Amino acid sequence: MSTRIEIFSDGACSGNPGVGGWGTILRSGDTEKELSGAEWETTNNRMEMTGAIRGLEALKRPCDVVVTTDSQYLVKGMNEWLPGWIRKGWVNSKKEPVLNRDLWERLHELSKIHRVQWAWIRGHNGHPENERCDALARGAIDELRKKGQERQ
Repeated sequence: MSTRIEIFSDGACSGNPGVGGWGTILRSGDTEKELSGAEWETTNNRMEMTGAIRGLEALKRPCDVVVTTDSQYLVKGMNEWLPGWIRKGWVNSKKEPVLNRDLWERLHELSKIHRVQWAWIRGHNGHPENERCDALARGAIDELRKKGQERQ
């Protein structure tokens, strides 16, 4: 029986594109770990995806995972769109290259290691873990901006 892990993840962007951050909570039973990070020039969707990627990458062995996010883009991508994109050579329904292919490919690779369920919840609706992940993402943006000002 593999370990059951809950991952809660959120991304934020100040401007889209702009400075972005991600926040993730990993939970196994009563144990929790928080992760966060930020990038200078990114999009909200990339940060949503990066939060999930960093959570999955933090797992040390194959696990049963439920990833909970407020990103319909991420959940629909993983639950519905990904097989078609792969089958069609990474073009979408409009015959255009799939945006964020690098991150979708990484998520696909990580989903081969773990048994992952993708769950959507409404954002900014009082969900404690989602609110905490949002705060982690926004805090990471603030930290990156402070470091940037110190360098000037």
